Amino acid sequence: MKRVYNFSAGPSCLPLEVLEKAGSEMVSYGDAGMSVMEMSHRSSYFDDILQAAKSLYRELMNVPDNYEILFLQGGASTQFAMIPLNLFSKTNKADFMLTGSWAKKACQESARYGEAKVIASSQDKTFSYIPKVDPKDFTPDADFFHICANNTIYGTRFKPENIPDTGNVPLVADMSSNILSEVYDVKKFGLIYAGAQKNMGPAGVTAVIIRNDLLGHAKDFTPTMLDYKTHVDNDSCYNTPPCYSIYICKLVYEWVKANGGVAGMEAANKEKAQKLYDFIDNSKLYKGTVVAEDRSLMNVPFITGSDELDALFVKESKKAGMENLKGHRSVGGMRASIYNAMPMAGIDTLIDFMQKFEKENA
Repeated sequence: MKRVYNFSAGPSCLPLEVLEKAGSEMVSYGDAGMSVMEMSHRSSYFDDILQAAKSLYRELMNVPDNYEILFLQGGASTQFAMIPLNLFSKTNKADFMLTGSWAKKACQESARYGEAKVIASSQDKTFSYIPKVDPKDFTPDADFFHICANNTIYGTRFKPENIPDTGNVPLVADMSSNILSEVYDVKKFGLIYAGAQKNMGPAGVTAVIIRNDLLGHAKDFTPTMLDYKTHVDNDSCYNTPPCYSIYICKLVYEWVKANGGVAGMEAANKEKAQKLYDFIDNSKLYKGTVVAEDRSLMNVPFITGSDELDALFVKESKKAGMENLKGHRSVGGMRASIYNAMPMAGIDTLIDFMQKFEKENA
């Protein structure tokens, strides 16, 4: 069996152990005599899977008891609408930091339902840094304050120690591309949402952590399916949930726990990222595109300075057993997404190829 190193930004690589476990249970889950793909979401078998997934996720993220965990559909993009529909409950005001395309889309969606104020933006330099903010600029009576904790396309992140202090205003974070990658204090947030397909499981499910006091305030015209309380009251089973995606998330949570939890992931991710960034920084051919202090641990964009060389790099890297290294069109060059499941061997293979390519093309 040939396995490539998959540097895709999402859907992305999954731990080999998880894939092997899922494979062994594909035809029959335990003594169910059927696949998770086939079983009713009302069955005791799936309920056990769902409750285990919720419990493991709560444990890994150290989620306090006054928060609910939901597994929803529609991706992070549906959250862009759900958040204002549910959280615009008092002033219909929200603050946003624009640090990439997804933060921008979230802001635009909220602006359909209320006032979306841009506190700071890094668009002036192609979102290559996290802008500094002054709390005096925050809207004191805002219903929420939104950030994208890791910017998949541009390769920047809010470090856990640099999360904005929004006081009594609920902080909302899109953690789609850095969930479970390093330790964040959930108590600093009112709501955290993450599409699973980058670092937590396959496409099809979005995990939401929401504080209880933010429930039950949805606008009266909010569709039933877009009211968080609907899903809390029905334990994420108001309609048929993405059963198989939730099952894979459970297996990933078990894998994370077995490998030191989120703290273990953080240590490994920092080692992987530092090794790759150090090579780029000491190279005469490659250049990073992000301010060093704001670099992501998950998404590493880099360029050669030549569109022709970049294209050749992507073409030749495929032949060397690496996939999806082409950068996003808004940045160009290359991007290595090195999520939790990417082993150090993948980083070493990439660096070896980069060295060889540099010698041949410098």
